[in-house]
Amino acid sequence: METLESHFYNWFGVLFFIVVYAVVLLFLPFYRRMDKKPAAAYLAFVFAFALEMHGIPFSMWVISWIIGRNLPEGILWGHTLVDTIGFGGMYFNIACAIIALTLIINGWFHIHKAYWSKDAGKGSLVTTGIYRYIRHPQYTGLLLLSFGMMVEWATLPLLLLYPVMVTMYVRLAKREEADMLEEFGDEYRIYQEKTKMFIPYII
Repeated sequence: METLESHFYNWFGVLFFIVVYAVVLLFLPFYRRMDKKPAAAYLAFVFAFALEMHGIPFSMWVISWIIGRNLPEGILWGHTLVDTIGFGGMYFNIACAIIALTLIINGWFHIHKAYWSKDAGKGSLVTTGIYRYIRHPQYTGLLLLSFGMMVEWATLPLLLLYPVMVTMYVRLAKREEADMLEEFGDEYRIYQEKTKMFIPYII
């Protein structure tokens, strides 16, 4: 129990993880005010992750109060996989983070170079780099990053927030694609037919 207790009431750790995971939003576009709602959902997810991992075991307290008994380690709080494969959840989260950051930064580099940095109406359609395989690598990266966090530290808020966040980013991607069709027409339609939205060769 001493090892578990050491995770909590570390407010510097809470702040550190919030800042580290929030930085990725700097590599995502905000074309309209409505784009900020999915970002706010992601920040809420990060806050819940950091608070419950290093601050207070909120989910454990609430669920234990409701059911009248303490939850064992790994049930909606703590390292979910610790009893089966050790710290597999932590390693899985690290792997997800590496892949996610690669997707986000690669996507940012190519789209910033060819589209965002151009004057209005002069940006070109980006089909190079990771965009050769998926149309929304940054959103894929963000959702993968969040999924890794959830696997490592599965708590009730994260399990509730994640499907909401997925829905919001899928809807945002579809709205952006409607804008791209309006701007690039058949060029973008052909690009859509050749690539998947989020996962290469799958979806």
